[in-house]
Amino acid sequence: MRNIRRFALVAALAAVVAPVTRAAEVDALLPAETEAVMYVNVKQMLDSDLMKKYALPQLKEAMKAGDATAMLEKLGLDPLKDIASVTAGLWGTDSENMKVVGVLRGTFNGDKLMKAAQEFAPASGDKMSIVEEGDFKMIKFIGEGDKPAFASVADDKTIVIASDKKVLATSLKANKDKAKAGLSKDLTALVLKQDEKASMYMCGMTGGKFENLPGNINGIPGIDGDQLVEQLGKMTNAAMTLRVGKDVTVEITTGMKDADAADGFGANVGKLLDLAKTFLPLAAGSAPQAKPLIDDLTKTLKHSVKKSDVTISLKLSADAISKMTAGNDE
Repeated sequence: MRNIRRFALVAALAAVVAPVTRAAEVDALLPAETEAVMYVNVKQMLDSDLMKKYALPQLKEAMKAGDATAMLEKLGLDPLKDIASVTAGLWGTDSENMKVVGVLRGTFNGDKLMKAAQEFAPASGDKMSIVEEGDFKMIKFIGEGDKPAFASVADDKTIVIASDKKVLATSLKANKDKAKAGLSKDLTALVLKQDEKASMYMCGMTGGKFENLPGNINGIPGIDGDQLVEQLGKMTNAAMTLRVGKDVTVEITTGMKDADAADGFGANVGKLLDLAKTFLPLAAGSAPQAKPLIDDLTKTLKHSVKKSDVTISLKLSADAISKMTAGNDE
């Protein structure tokens, strides 16, 4: 009995001191074609110490500029209060042919938003219009490069934006039918490894995307270009995690084909980071205001290899950010 109590006490203490993370959820509104997922924990970022001190005041001022405030009031939307998170799914053959779905979660007045959009549309020329796809009413708007985008209110907790109205209709139907997530098995497993409590993460499958790189990578001291290209071809996935709190931490993890591939790639990553640490202080000479951050990078930039994963990490302290900000204000 004494051993059982002792075990229970140790387990409880371990739970208390262990890092608090929570596996990310797979958003059911992302289409099955999705190859990469980006998640932004808007509420966490806005509530973080650094954002409150250095970014939130500027964001509030920017929202007051021009007609932004009046438009947001008519839409019944306060981005700094109403949006809790944004999840995006991306896929396509290249950067010019990418398709995107963005899912905004929070608290929204759907009726007010759609009504305001209908009022704005006639006066916007061809920049905004109301269109339909099947049973769904959508807002079509023209963005940069004259590329259209489509948005609709799925419910009072969900707004969906997409690059194609058929794609948007698929996500809206998934919400209406309460469908289960339909991402590929490998991407689902990768998303579930991410931390939902992080400020932001991006992850995606990379298998085959680096196998046919043109030529090799030459001119980097100590690096065999042909070998590095071959190693990149063995990369199966990649993920980046950003945490903003009192400090900023970044982790970039590449999943390799196997442990041997990870060891080889990790060795070259180590050489590249050593080069970066050599040249970073030189950059501080031409940009003295950035020296506090460069010093942090030089001290904290590191890599590790665990099984088939290669991870690069760094940390920017609140003190360094404060010094750089003060230097820029002078």
